[in-house]
Amino acid sequence: MRGGRGGAAVCAVLGALLTGCQGPAASPQDGPPGTGATAPAPGGHGAVFLAVDECSSFGRTSFTEVPCVSERAAARVVARHDGTVRDGPPCPGTTDFVLHISAQDRTSDEDGDGAVPQGYACMRNLTPPHPGDPGGGGGPRTIVGDCVYGSGDGQVRETACDGEGEHEPGYQVTRIVDRRSQCPSSTALYVKVGGEKPVGCARRL
Repeated sequence: MRGGRGGAAVCAVLGALLTGCQGPAASPQDGPPGTGATAPAPGGHGAVFLAVDECSSFGRTSFTEVPCVSERAAARVVARHDGTVRDGPPCPGTTDFVLHISAQDRTSDEDGDGAVPQGYACMRNLTPPHPGDPGGGGGPRTIVGDCVYGSGDGQVRETACDGEGEHEPGYQVTRIVDRRSQCPSSTALYVKVGGEKPVGCARRL
């Protein structure tokens, strides 16, 4: 959930009391929380709309592919996958936000096959801030170095570790492991982060 200071909602267990479910990241600049937005009809510049190393314009609810040297360029694609985030590979850990690309039927597109498939692009801002960095307070994934706070109903959300976000950090993820038994003894909170190693070990700040 990470252009802004919004944070990912993630499952967490504090002792035996705090439980919850992982939710998408959120950013004040994003569309639906953590998902970015669905692209309008693309106006791309490459063989594939928003391919790796290509750039998008400013905006989350409306964006286009633009040359990376353009003054309109805001973020670069660091990974690109077809399908949905739920079913596809996760974005790299330091992704700042995700753009969802809707399927498009066109008479002519970048590669000439008449269609742009549904997919998603993992984006990295061209200039700071980088909310996807460790402790940055956002981004689509929770990684080592990120901080979280209790948001109620057994959930925690990411917030900036420097305290400059809307919420004060309460815990910091120190390790991501296969299972809780691998967390250090200083662990005060277990955060469900998903992926191949689904458990985040967080210490109290």
